[in-house]
Amino acid sequence: MTDNEKKRYAIVGTGGRIPMFVDPIVGLHKDHCELVGFCDVNPGRMAYHNRRLVEELGYHEVPEFAAADFDQMIERTRPDCIIVTTVDAFHHKYIIRAMELGCDAITEKPMTIDADKCCAILETIERTGRKLRVTFNYRWGPGPTMVRKVLSEGVVGEVIHVNMDYMLDTNHGADYFRRWHREKDKSGGLMVHKSTHHFDLVNWWIDAVPQTVFGMGRLAFYGRENAERRGIDVKYDRYTNEDSGDDPFAMNLLKDDTTRQLYYETEQYDGYVRDRNVFGDNITIEDTMSVLVRYRTGVTLNYSLNTYMPYEGWRVAINGTKGRLEYEEIHQTSAIPALTDQEADADILKTMRLMIYPLFAESYEVPIKRATGGHGGGDPKIQEQIFAPIPPDDPWGRSAGHAQGAASILIGAAANVSFQTGQPVQIDQLCPKLGDARQLSELA
Repeated sequence: MTDNEKKRYAIVGTGGRIPMFVDPIVGLHKDHCELVGFCDVNPGRMAYHNRRLVEELGYHEVPEFAAADFDQMIERTRPDCIIVTTVDAFHHKYIIRAMELGCDAITEKPMTIDADKCCAILETIERTGRKLRVTFNYRWGPGPTMVRKVLSEGVVGEVIHVNMDYMLDTNHGADYFRRWHREKDKSGGLMVHKSTHHFDLVNWWIDAVPQTVFGMGRLAFYGRENAERRGIDVKYDRYTNEDSGDDPFAMNLLKDDTTRQLYYETEQYDGYVRDRNVFGDNITIEDTMSVLVRYRTGVTLNYSLNTYMPYEGWRVAINGTKGRLEYEEIHQTSAIPALTDQEADADILKTMRLMIYPLFAESYEVPIKRATGGHGGGDPKIQEQIFAPIPPDDPWGRSAGHAQGAASILIGAAANVSFQTGQPVQIDQLCPKLGDARQLSELA
């Protein structure tokens, strides 16, 4: 394969997540992939990743373009596909414009943050015929894959009800309250930014399209008002360069070379502060959330997310006409020192267990073979699926497109509306373009 035949990728948004895409493009898959450009509001972050390309990955620098020059980047570098890893609120902007200029797109989850932006993406796909992939890497882990396999074999019969309880600890969970994610107009809140992973898993496992959402959520642990109510004196707005003493929530950007170069030394360009006090002001997202979802198939989901737990992990129970499936994962604990972006996103997996409880028979455990890599081993598999010229067969349908991306974020978007109104929300009223299919696999 010649250089001219390589698939060309450009990346918009150069924060801590892009090694997920950069490394396989310029490394394992460099014979058939080419990285042709970076685009960002912050030249310091682009320069950091260009240094990394040369010094760590043995590649060459790629052209850098300001966010305002996105069209120019596409014209000059001629990418086949744009990878979108910006702040969530801008995903739709670059997905839509990339498609209008003739490119396909890959986006980090969530696909976008609200129903209006979701509908705009779906309309653009209809109009341009371009393709969009959403990187739901959690689907590719060995545990979630085994849950899908067992359910497809009918072990629990027809699924009736799902209960999912997700716990973020006072390290990983707290980190969302240091970053831009704490502002709902940027992230859609954790109901969108984080829970999109979890809603997508359930949608995929039960092959169903969400219909009605009712939720309750509040900021109960983080934020100045909650801290002061508990007698905590909030002395500073950010952690770096402050005498934080033994504050377990403190994060010093200067103690890690990546956070120092990628964030602290680039603040001068866009004013983004990566280490804000989790008990500070201007937090507009929830930290305590409960959601009830009814699917078009009649299945119901009871879901909760709490972000200040003493350990990290999740449990799901799926009840059917022939029995019950229980799966759990336990990840890193809050005793581990503050993580870098890459470490936090890797979700260091400690234990996983899948149990089947048949009606009128003995229960048994389903063995699961561990995998290495981020997101419980999911990252390497989805990277291969994206960048290999002939990806391996995937009998479990783990690759996700725009319809799956929409179905997951619309649950979170509907939950956000329900938080405000106190009323159930019909998803097809938020976004009629989701269509009327009952099963996820039937969506266009």
